Amino acid sequence: MSTSTTKAVRKEPVPVPTRTVGEHVRDYVARVRGGDIGALPAVLGLVVLCVFFAIMRGSFLSAGNFANLFTQGAAITLIAMGLVFVLLLGEIDLSAGFASGVCAAVLAVLTTLHGWPWYASVLASVGTGVVIGLVLGFLVAKVGIPSFVVTLAAFLGFQGLVLILIKGGTNISVRDDVLVAIANRNLPPWLGWVLAVVGVAGYALVQLRRHRSRSARGLTADPFPVVLFRIGALAVIVGVMVYILNLERSINTLISSLRGVPIVVPIIVVLLVVWSFVLQRTAYGRHIYAVGGNKEAARRAGINVDRIRISVFVICSTMASIGGIVAVSRANSVDANTGGSNVLLYAVGAAVIGGTSLFGGKGRVLDAVLGGAVIAVIDNGMGLLNVSSGTKYVFTGVVLLGAAMIDALSRRRAAATGNR
Repeated sequence: MSTSTTKAVRKEPVPVPTRTVGEHVRDYVARVRGGDIGALPAVLGLVVLCVFFAIMRGSFLSAGNFANLFTQGAAITLIAMGLVFVLLLGEIDLSAGFASGVCAAVLAVLTTLHGWPWYASVLASVGTGVVIGLVLGFLVAKVGIPSFVVTLAAFLGFQGLVLILIKGGTNISVRDDVLVAIANRNLPPWLGWVLAVVGVAGYALVQLRRHRSRSARGLTADPFPVVLFRIGALAVIVGVMVYILNLERSINTLISSLRGVPIVVPIIVVLLVVWSFVLQRTAYGRHIYAVGGNKEAARRAGINVDRIRISVFVICSTMASIGGIVAVSRANSVDANTGGSNVLLYAVGAAVIGGTSLFGGKGRVLDAVLGGAVIAVIDNGMGLLNVSSGTKYVFTGVVLLGAAMIDALSRRRAAATGNR
């Protein structure tokens, strides 16, 4: 009987697709031409606005004013982060501003009038935001009422609820040291540098591991010099920011010293990292994009569309509650205007200006941060120029309209070139 011998088949290594830096740049330009512009308009607008206000008012670039930009835009940015999730589904939440006001009022009433410790009051405030989101999401997803109508009714109702909680026009002061510190105190300079190093190192680790992982699996990876450029650019930006914020900002150093990164900054960064991970690295995040892109196709693919719709309203209202806590900290009080006035308009504007589409399916949490920076720069810069409130609102409205126009044109361009 004859025997057959088998030879082990040696697998050849899978070739790794590589691109040069020039090819990477050309590919990016092609995507921009095809309508995929991302946050480019927001970044360019932010640079232009900063240069303009720096020329018109030299104090705009001072260390003190630089720190003010972070505290001025913090509450709006946090609320806008939550709105990104709702906008990704093509929905809207018109009640986010006054939802933050209700949560802020709950915090103030429990802390000041009932003597609750700060952590219990914060939990109650955030819990109120969760309940608000569950109710709104249920009415939209299960009852079938359009989100515009539901949240418009909530906008009016929450405005009244704030007045009830603070007993009309009463101003409730918040004096708890921990709560006041959130938006009014700074980290020690050394801690700011430590967090900066840890943050840049973490980003570098993620980028390098992603590059190595894609290369090992034979997937197209960004050129290594591009990865190094991103890491280096972030290191420079963060380093410059921390350096400026660690400069002395006190007018009279004999009385007190004012240095360091505002405490609210790492809070925003942590939430940015967490929500960005949720959207970009989890199945839940992919489901949000799927529902926002095509709700019926997502349902046929087995995604629980109603659950996704309810959950984004919960996230939105929860972030509104955190924004309300920051607003209370900055003002040291709650009154009838907390969460009202232009809070909602600025928050929606921040998300849209940053690059989140009003039509759903496109956006990132980073868009809220970039848009919030644009809003803060406009508000702060025009304040330094002593521009009237009317002119400020007109200019901000024009910027928002321009962002919506860019979004509409880019979507039309993407559809025409097949890059949807």
